[in-house]
Amino acid sequence: MNRRFAKTCWLAILSLIGSLAQVNGQFISEVLEYVPAPSQYMNAEPWCTPGDANSIVGVINGSVSLGAFGGYIVFRFEEPVVNDPANPFGIDFTIFGNPVPNWSEPGIVSVMKDENMNGRPDDSWYELAGSDHRFSSTEYGYAVEYANPGGDTAMDVPWTDNLGASGMIKANSFASQSYYPSQDLFPGIDQSAYSLRGTMIKSTVDTSYASGIYSLRRSFGYADNQFRGQAPYTMPDNPYTPQSENSGGDAFDISWAIDETGNYIEIDQVDFIRVHSAVMDGAGWLGQVSTEITGAVDVEPGADNTWDHHMIVIREIPPIMDTAVFPLEVFAFRNGRFSDDSEITWSTTMEDAVIDENNIFYAASAGEVTITAALAADNQVTASVNTMIDITNSSGNAAITDPGITIYPNPAREQVWIRGARGGTVTLFDMTGNVLFRGQEEKQDAHIPLGNYTPGLYIIRIESGTKNSTFKLIKE
Repeated sequence: MNRRFAKTCWLAILSLIGSLAQVNGQFISEVLEYVPAPSQYMNAEPWCTPGDANSIVGVINGSVSLGAFGGYIVFRFEEPVVNDPANPFGIDFTIFGNPVPNWSEPGIVSVMKDENMNGRPDDSWYELAGSDHRFSSTEYGYAVEYANPGGDTAMDVPWTDNLGASGMIKANSFASQSYYPSQDLFPGIDQSAYSLRGTMIKSTVDTSYASGIYSLRRSFGYADNQFRGQAPYTMPDNPYTPQSENSGGDAFDISWAIDETGNYIEIDQVDFIRVHSAVMDGAGWLGQVSTEITGAVDVEPGADNTWDHHMIVIREIPPIMDTAVFPLEVFAFRNGRFSDDSEITWSTTMEDAVIDENNIFYAASAGEVTITAALAADNQVTASVNTMIDITNSSGNAAITDPGITIYPNPAREQVWIRGARGGTVTLFDMTGNVLFRGQEEKQDAHIPLGNYTPGLYIIRIESGTKNSTFKLIKE
């Protein structure tokens, strides 16, 4: 079933739910700006016309698509949204989208206070930093230019970005109209080309499953990411848990706001909210990833306002890794703010694998592995990733052992000798990832004293140009 048709069906279901459920609270009162990026929904109802943008006013079951990366919408509520710590989980507003199972199309949310009090969104925007904001794959100030291919029918829309990349918003057989904004519907958009800019997060589109194409849900802090729950919709979900307990949708705390340097700032209230599509990617016959919005509601203070929530987020790794050494990215959060003083401990289901102090994973064998990070202060707060280490077709740099390097004896008691590591760096780890020894080997044969270490399993990692090897060592 085409995603366009599936989302139309989903919209009908949401409309029925919205018509049956009583929703109190403050809704979107006005859409101030709508600039979609090219997409298969462009220029067609019920997702991508100016009228569709206005469909989210006063309801939670409207329908508007922002298109590919950078497409955005700006809206406001009748009254300012207050950053109120008395709100459940500290949440100040909820935005509803229409994610379907295994398919999230994340949008980044920014907020603005009307500091000059002129009623227009012409002050400073502050991004609400979500779970992926600090990943190395996130691009700040990403800009893309879309060129009009011409014509009134579906054609690939070329794009180029400020990183030197280029590509196409691909046309498909399910939408026959032009994928570039038309002059009649969007007179403010240049008919030759136009540019959009913002933070971009890495796509999680995964086409490796035989059962379908997935776009993985982000941990927190993105629109069109979490399923709708149940009324009352002014009772938000806890965004720091994966399940939907209350209203569902995507809950936001104004306290997540950061300035242009990435530092958290304090804002007492906001007057304008902006959402832009955060991902640049396609999914084959499903079309491109494009954030959709169906409405929003201001959260009201509730009786249960006690909250102090911790969570860990690990950046996803590929389901199959052709290397036994790879970096992990992990971040701890408290109430949605990055917590740089939180100590994290690691564990794995692979007996001969460790993660070092720089969060580098090393394994001495192939196979399936689950890697888990936990808060040292509360080991109930965890996050895990899974992968299969398959080095069948790996390069020399990814080899688990290099045939030119050997260690002996193994098991060892007082010392272990290393042959063939001249000029390389030798590191000895215990099974919790602690570095016990690290040194540069200048001799063909070198040794590591073991007398002070307790009996057990250890990992030796040798890095020397193309001779990168990992060994399991048993200390008797």
